[in-house]
Amino acid sequence: MRIHSHGDPSVIRAEDVPRPAPGPGEVLIRVAATSFNPSDAGLRAGLLRSVFAIDLPWTLGGEVAGTVVSTGAGVSAFAAGDAVIGRVDTGGTAAEYVTAAASTLVAAPTTVPLAHAAAVPIAGLTAWQAVFDHARLTPGRRVLVNGAGGGVGGFAVQLARHAGAHVIATAGPRSAATVRRLGADELIDYTTTPLALTEPVDAVLNLVATGSSAATLLPLIRPGGVLVSATVPFETPPGSPVPAVHFVARNDTAQLAALVKLIDAGTVQLDISATRPLTDLPAVHRDAEAGRTRGKIVLVP
Repeated sequence: MRIHSHGDPSVIRAEDVPRPAPGPGEVLIRVAATSFNPSDAGLRAGLLRSVFAIDLPWTLGGEVAGTVVSTGAGVSAFAAGDAVIGRVDTGGTAAEYVTAAASTLVAAPTTVPLAHAAAVPIAGLTAWQAVFDHARLTPGRRVLVNGAGGGVGGFAVQLARHAGAHVIATAGPRSAATVRRLGADELIDYTTTPLALTEPVDAVLNLVATGSSAATLLPLIRPGGVLVSATVPFETPPGSPVPAVHFVARNDTAQLAALVKLIDAGTVQLDISATRPLTDLPAVHRDAEAGRTRGKIVLVP
């Protein structure tokens, strides 16, 4: 599934291209599934050109679950037949086959369908880094996950609970039951209830791109706490006792492998809202931009 120009979802085309061959340090993967992320829509529309320039035509997709078909020179960590997952920053996972650096891959979880594991790398790493690297949650802390109904939010709620935190989550009616099932201690329906707390939190994890502001979120955080945003940056007033951290998740296979262990242990569940054919990718982009999606959508060739 490729784009030859930036634009609306109609620029996404299904095309036949030669099967890639792995270079030194790479493996060739037969794709079991890729997964949709909001950043995919920004990339397609050209909104991310200042931070992630691509050469057109570009094959979409930034994460993969699949089976190793062959390996390039110098690869010893994986062999043909191995099930792997990974974040592929060079793109190309929205296809039947993709090559990826072996150093960016880890063994796939064994307790979930391989296609479902495509939902893990980008959303899972983003949530992990929000919870542990930036909010640094520990037992007894209170955290608000703003936007818990999305793909990152589901992981963030579970990882915050795993860290021992008390989790308050915002979610709409379509996601509320799932967010509670994933471990939220308290739920705020943002469609009907103003965002207010009876007791301040130690951290807010902001996972929504619109509708929230520093003026809304900062008063919810105790002095010395932190506002962590994986979407938009927030400006804090001079002398604010609460710093605001904006981050772009990095690829980290050690963290991804740790997350796989939590999945196989049953500590973290996958919230797969739909499995769709890869050729549905333009429709998935349209649905996401219209606010008609929740959880993670995996796409299978």
